[in-house]
Amino acid sequence: MTVHGMENTVQSMEPNNPPKIAGEMGAGCVPRQPAGCVPPAGTVLARARQECGDYAIRIGRDGTWYYKGSAIQRKPMVCLFASILKRGNDGAYWLETPVERGRIEVEDAPFVAVELFWRDCDCGGGVPQQCLTFRTNLDEMVTADARHPIRVQLCPKTREPRPYITVRPGLEARISRPVFYELVALAESEMLEGREVLGVWSEGTFFPIDEMPTLDMAAD
Repeated sequence: MTVHGMENTVQSMEPNNPPKIAGEMGAGCVPRQPAGCVPPAGTVLARARQECGDYAIRIGRDGTWYYKGSAIQRKPMVCLFASILKRGNDGAYWLETPVERGRIEVEDAPFVAVELFWRDCDCGGGVPQQCLTFRTNLDEMVTADARHPIRVQLCPKTREPRPYITVRPGLEARISRPVFYELVALAESEMLEGREVLGVWSEGTFFPIDEMPTLDMAAD
C-alpha cells in the first residue's frame, strides 16, 4: 500500500471501527510490503520512488499525529506511519515506502519518552552499573547507549533544558517533564573538559544533562 492509500484509510475511519489494512500490519506495528510493490532485483529504491511533495500530516510537540488538522485517533495507524518515518540529511521528515515518499511536518521530535525504567547491568571497566530504558508514546523501548545517546539542548534565551534521546537513526524522542525529573534524580557530577557537569550513566556511557549552575529548570 502506498502512503496515499494509508491516507485514504485515515479518511474512511469510523469512530467505532478500527482501521483494517489487509496484509499491512504484523506484530509490533511493522508493515509488510504487499506483492507487486517490490521493484525488480537490482532496482535502486531511491530512484524508483515517486516524489509526492508534502503530505497533509503533522506530528505535534506532544507526539499527536494529525491528518489535515484532525488528530489520528487509532494507535495502530499511527504505529504504521511511524514505522516508515525517515529523516533526510537536510533535517526534513519523510514517510517512505518502496514506491513513494512525501514530507511531513514535525513540530519538535516525532516521539515522546513517557516512561523510564532503571536496572542494574554489568558494564565492566569500573563504570557505574546502570542501564536506562525509555518507553515512547508509541510503546517503543529504547535503552540509552552509545548508539542511542541522550542529549540536552539549552534554550539560548532561558537556558531551559530540552532533553532528547535517539530512538532510530535521525529520529529522536523528546524526554517528557516527569521523565526528565527522574533523570535529574539519578544524576551525578563528573568533570568534562574542565567543567563540572551533571549527567547520567547508561550502558557504560556518561550523558551530560546540564552544567551544574543551570540545572534548576525542568523540561516541558
